[in-house]
Amino acid sequence: DITTDTGKVRLNIGDKDIADAIFTDEELAVFLLEGSVDLASAMALEAWAATYGANASQEKIGDYSYTQKIVENMLKLAGAFRDKEAGKPFSTWSVFDFTGNTT
Repeated sequence: DITTDTGKVRLNIGDKDIADAIFTDEELAVFLLEGSVDLASAMALEAWAATYGANASQEKIGDYSYTQKIVENMLKLAGAFRDKEAGKPFSTWSVFDFTGNTT
């Protein structure tokens, strides 16, 4: 359900196949404790990328070779989510009512 924060994180990180999900809802809920969908998305991508850390990023077999950039791409996307979060104002100070009016 992409109307929930958990669903939004899943959509952001590409973990949309519920039958074969990378993260459980409970795991995503832990990431969401950071306070935003963007930070949770960044943390999930970083955790997911870490699972690829043991895999070779390059391989050469005879004349055939390839480079796996999945970790690099995941960390780049995580950085973009962190940058997006960093650009958000911490507080909307302009809406505070300093007059003491409580209505």
